[in-house]
Amino acid sequence: MDNPQSRTADQDIERSQSRGSVFLRGLAMGAADIVPGVSGGTIAFITGIYFRLLEAINAVPPAVYGLLRKRQFGEFWRACDGAFLLSLLAGILTSIATLASAISYLLVQFPILVWSFFFGLIVASVWHVGRQVRHYRVGLALPLIVGIGFAWWVTTLSAGQASPSSLVFFGAGALAICAMILPGISGSFILLVIGMYAPVLAAIKSLDLGVLFLFMFGCLVGLLSIARLITWAFHHFHDLVLALLTGFMIGALNKVWPWKETLSWRVNSAGEKVPVNEVSVLPWTFAEQMGQDPKVALAVLAALAGFFLVIVVEWVGGRRSGAPRGA
Repeated sequence: MDNPQSRTADQDIERSQSRGSVFLRGLAMGAADIVPGVSGGTIAFITGIYFRLLEAINAVPPAVYGLLRKRQFGEFWRACDGAFLLSLLAGILTSIATLASAISYLLVQFPILVWSFFFGLIVASVWHVGRQVRHYRVGLALPLIVGIGFAWWVTTLSAGQASPSSLVFFGAGALAICAMILPGISGSFILLVIGMYAPVLAAIKSLDLGVLFLFMFGCLVGLLSIARLITWAFHHFHDLVLALLTGFMIGALNKVWPWKETLSWRVNSAGEKVPVNEVSVLPWTFAEQMGQDPKVALAVLAALAGFFLVIVVEWVGGRRSGAPRGA
């Protein structure tokens, strides 16, 4: 005979595991968003929570208007998938708060290996996203090429310098989150291009709550806007959108190519010398120009680690295919 208490306990364990799984995916998204050139949206896609995230975000405005203002708090929480959003946001914020300094350190001390790892991760993500296309046809070549060209062009833009006023922090948040939610477009790289990456990272490290509130409010406004647009596009042009996103990721590979020649430098507000213009070069060209070991063997191993990480994540997702989407 079925035991109601046992069934309830099993359901509680399943919900707890789901929250823990979503939190871990949030950690991965946050870590990716710290690195200029890597998209948290890509991580959401390959870990199987991308569409659930879009649905939850889209549900928030009508839930606020129809339920929260009537003080129907429980219904509001369920309508916008509150437990999922809270777990994911907690993971993202925890990752950013705890890993920002560590990832910045690794990018300085082991740039070739870090960029190689993310290069392999994105290559595998291209394969993963491309497999989601329902009907392959010649017409998909156009959005694919447009996506590659646009993302490649974005990665060649010079890092800018913005005056970090309140309005600029708000606008940077809105723009960055629109990029972060798209697989293949890096929100942190957009911040780098407009000159706001360092100010935002500094605000995170120093816990400047006023600045962070403005930035996050901008993220909220941008997120609510872009999520509805993406959802509409997927519903009406599924394969075309996937081809465009696949192009975005292919074009973004230029940014995470491990070997770069720096064409120009600038001194930031901390007195540090940072690159402004960079161009991708072959490993042996890098060795000749920089006089450094290109570490090709280690770079290949790091890229393979990133590649197979995505394969493992997809395999685990397939094993859990009987669970609710994104759980």
